[in-house]
Amino acid sequence: MLGLKKLIIDFFDFAQENDVELYNEFSLQHELGIYLRMTVPDHKVQFERNTSFFTSDHNTIKKEIDISIFTIDKKEKYAIELKCPLNGQYPEQMYSFVKDIRFMEEMKERGFTGTACVALVSDRPFYEGKVNNGIYKYFREDYAVYGNIYKPTGPTKTDNYIALSRRHEFIWRDLNAQRKYYVIEI
Repeated sequence: MLGLKKLIIDFFDFAQENDVELYNEFSLQHELGIYLRMTVPDHKVQFERNTSFFTSDHNTIKKEIDISIFTIDKKEKYAIELKCPLNGQYPEQMYSFVKDIRFMEEMKERGFTGTACVALVSDRPFYEGKVNNGIYKYFREDYAVYGNIYKPTGPTKTDNYIALSRRHEFIWRDLNAQRKYYVIEI
């Protein structure tokens, strides 16, 4: 059984020590995938795999898994969702983080051995700021996501929410002086 959180933290350490450039979500996905292939050679590592490959229950918040790791017989299967926002939109991106967390909860509920969500950010407003209510409180103050999390923007924001099945705590970790990341293992 793999420890996803440890593998991902080890990857960020490796990336830092070896000057691996993580310049957008695509590069994060592929560099992490390459690292995982080297680290767990007895598992398949695939990108953007549709959920239908693993489960007949397609009623999920998203349809494709950023990184899938599994044994050939699929008795062990893992999923990782990644976010690496570059264009601000802080409350909307935070809501996307929550959507990924719910998706990983759903994959776990459908028999995955383990799942994880990763966010790599360059902008301080994701983890620090003067406004700490609404969606901001989860990422700037509580360092945990839980319950019903409402969409922070749009005309029907009180009707549009994601319901998480449990509490997910995390720590913002320094990648370097300009960037931070978190890993939530579900």
